[in-house]
Amino acid sequence: MDVVARNQRLQEEWYGEQLGAKVRRLLPPLGLSQSAFAEVLGLSAPMLSQLMSGQRAKISNPAVLSRLLAVQALVTDPGFDRLPQGELRERIAEIRADAPPTSATLRLSTGTQPLDPVPAIQALLRALASAAEIEAAAARLESEAPGLAEFLRVYGNGRTDHAREHYANTL
Repeated sequence: MDVVARNQRLQEEWYGEQLGAKVRRLLPPLGLSQSAFAEVLGLSAPMLSQLMSGQRAKISNPAVLSRLLAVQALVTDPGFDRLPQGELRERIAEIRADAPPTSATLRLSTGTQPLDPVPAIQALLRALASAAEIEAAAARLESEAPGLAEFLRVYGNGRTDHAREHYANTL
């Protein structure tokens, strides 16, 4: 197996899909060039290109991965299509400036620096089911497991800032 094919297979395993496909899907709704997107993530444009083409497999910087997940959560947020351009630019700037939390929070296996888990949770739920399916599952769980129903609604269909607030209040 050649290196690019191996790296793309690893990306699918680690990130759920090849990074090239993920980035190409995120760029149009954001209205960003690949170079501008690299800046948002905190990468050089050549490094992003290498990740997208499979020349490199792994995003080794936890802050970069956290920003990628935050951008993905932003684009998949149910209210994204109604977001005014000015607010979209502000949210992108916030993501660019954001670093993973430094307090004692959930640590993911990508390194020793803690990551904000909310975008990862949102991205996973939204990759598994549509907003309507998440709501239907929450409705079925409401009487037996109201906390789980709330989790599905907040993280699956809610805004990222509300999910972060829920996460902070739950720990």
